Amino acid sequence: MNNLKNDLFLKALKGEEVSRPPVWMMRQAGRYLPDFMKLKEKYDFFTRCRTPELATEITVMPIHQVGTDAAILFSDILVVPQAMNIEVEMKPGLGPWLPHPIRTQKDLDQVIVPNVYEELGYVFDAIKMTKQELTNEVPLIGFAGSPWTILCYCVQGQGSKNFDKAKELCFTQPAVAHRLLQKITDTTIAYLKGKVEAGVDAVQIFDSWGGMLAPTDYQEFSWNYIQQIIDALKVEIPVIAFGKGCWFALDSMAKSGAAALGVDWTCSPKNARYLSGGNITLQGNFDPSRLFSPPAEIKKMVKQMIDEFGKDKYIVNLGHGILPNIPVENAKAFVEAVKEYEFN
Repeated sequence: MNNLKNDLFLKALKGEEVSRPPVWMMRQAGRYLPDFMKLKEKYDFFTRCRTPELATEITVMPIHQVGTDAAILFSDILVVPQAMNIEVEMKPGLGPWLPHPIRTQKDLDQVIVPNVYEELGYVFDAIKMTKQELTNEVPLIGFAGSPWTILCYCVQGQGSKNFDKAKELCFTQPAVAHRLLQKITDTTIAYLKGKVEAGVDAVQIFDSWGGMLAPTDYQEFSWNYIQQIIDALKVEIPVIAFGKGCWFALDSMAKSGAAALGVDWTCSPKNARYLSGGNITLQGNFDPSRLFSPPAEIKKMVKQMIDEFGKDKYIVNLGHGILPNIPVENAKAFVEAVKEYEFN
């Protein structure tokens, strides 16, 4: 492995004892940083994803400006459907927009399992460039959306409060849904293996919309596919599984071979430890909106959160991505609180 100057994050993933827990923030490479906003004005979203120099600059920004213990590659979960011959646009004020949603077997016939090196080579280039730029300061995390979460966008055609069309497809045409999920899974496994080859130190699977499903449906339409991804990668690299709203699955997630589980802010540290069996590394779970609180209050709450999770087998993070209008000094207070932590 790398001779990292700061390997706290990787130690926590292995469950080793640490002097303090590591800290990073989901979506830390982005929209709350003024320098990111300057780039945003110049280049559209997917240009930033597809230009290795820009992706690298954005990825490294929070390491120098906020001081997190790990970097996460600037990219998007929807580069995967783009590579699968599904058109994805990013519309200002609306977010993801897929003009041709997948709702029938005929639509599905157009969806390919691509050669990831041809279609997503720009991501691997960005990883190599970022690794050089980081000069072994901190580890680099690669990521992908869960197959279910990707399906949600592919079928709904845009973001949604309930992803009703995605669920309707699963419950009226389950064979089509499962074929689509399998194509996404096969692509994601190849994509994440490419990221490992390019040099990431860990990968995270984001199941942002897992909590939309009832527990039995979750097992069938989401977890079974995440499990395939974990099985394909766990020998090569630590895998973090994060299911938003999926506290009910922490039990099966803990037995999956994942190195760590992300927890959102609706589940208390005590419940998360209990539900996951108490042996696996947990990551989370500060409410992103709580970063609006005054810095002194943020620091107090972070200390309390670490006390409740315990310093070992724990990675400090938010319970979902950082919001765009968080003051940078509040993000810094979050990180500083962890670095100042002393275990009593």
